[in-house]
Amino acid sequence: MSLPPRLFDRSLLAHRLDRAAGGFSQAHFLRQRAVEDLIETLSAINRQFDVALDMAARDGAFGRAIQDTPVAGKIGLLIEGDLSEKLSAQQSGAARLMMDEEALPFGDDSLNLVVNALGMHTVNDLPGVSVQVRRALKPDGLFIGSLFGGETLTELRACLMEAELEVRGGYGPRIAPFAESPDLIDLLKRTGFSMPVVDSDRVSVSYEHPLSLMADLRLMGESNILLKRPRKGLNRAILEKASALYFDRHADAEGRITATFEIITLSGWKAHDSQQKPLRPGSAKMRLADALGVKEGKL
Repeated sequence: MSLPPRLFDRSLLAHRLDRAAGGFSQAHFLRQRAVEDLIETLSAINRQFDVALDMAARDGAFGRAIQDTPVAGKIGLLIEGDLSEKLSAQQSGAARLMMDEEALPFGDDSLNLVVNALGMHTVNDLPGVSVQVRRALKPDGLFIGSLFGGETLTELRACLMEAELEVRGGYGPRIAPFAESPDLIDLLKRTGFSMPVVDSDRVSVSYEHPLSLMADLRLMGESNILLKRPRKGLNRAILEKASALYFDRHADAEGRITATFEIITLSGWKAHDSQQKPLRPGSAKMRLADALGVKEGKL
């Protein structure tokens, strides 16, 4: 069996997250939004989770955010795991763990809940990680995660590409590819999750200048970690051209530019006999036409 392709330099990711740790709270608004979505989902679930894992916990925002919500009473032990040593030091929970989500250090059937707020789009083997999560969950355990989707940073991607082509006569990948919603619902099914759900939320963020957007990405720890990233940096001429293109195409009436972020949230349960199952084809006791009170006809 061939190994999945490696797109990302995970050691560089750890370095970039460590570098971002000092100013992480200055640009964590998207992560906060993803955390709020996780909490809203968990608030609607009438279930106790004795042992939970916050995978890619970063600075522990999820653990802090649930403290004054009903979700705190649903979770027994919350384990906060992250790749970055400096961000892990900012976590306030009692159970902190240095870990790489590509190699979960948990045995089968050991967790009741796994959450991940915007930490899944930088793993090399998303199906493999999903399988590891499912195995680590106890039967009827729940996984809720979020990641950036395909509409993320489309404006910046196009402007950088065109600017580099014009200045250098060629371009290299500056922004990673992101998953699409239909692919993720298929992923959950293929990796054995029951009752899979995928939702997409597009967020438009306004900036004074494209360079302000790039500064925020750096503070988020979201700068380029592609293994095949260009070794040449973006020079002044490329940045000026890209900025001019951005303003020309995406500026509003006040002269501010817009950046799009797509946040995809996915959830699924580990199979258990108590869960509802679809009826087998042909087992219905009433025809659909009779139930709707309409006359059945041929298409």
